[in-house]
Amino acid sequence: MKKTVRLEGLGCASCAAKIESAVAKLGGVSAASVNFLNTKMVIEGDDARMEEILAQAAAIVQKVEPDVVVRKA
Repeated sequence: MKKTVRLEGLGCASCAAKIESAVAKLGGVSAASVNFLNTKMVIEGDDARMEEILAQAAAIVQKVEPDVVVRKA
């Protein structure tokens, strides 16, 4: 399953890379990419765990960039 979320307020390309790397390492994730220019993150992973993966990804975003708001794209 593939999910796309918007990272509103993302203002740091280095932070985007850190988020992408951390999310890609989560259990059940087969691929993750963050596009800094359009502020979107695409996560591919296990269908059964996608809600858990999205929650963990949002926590990672908040840890790296506390002012960013994660919204459904």
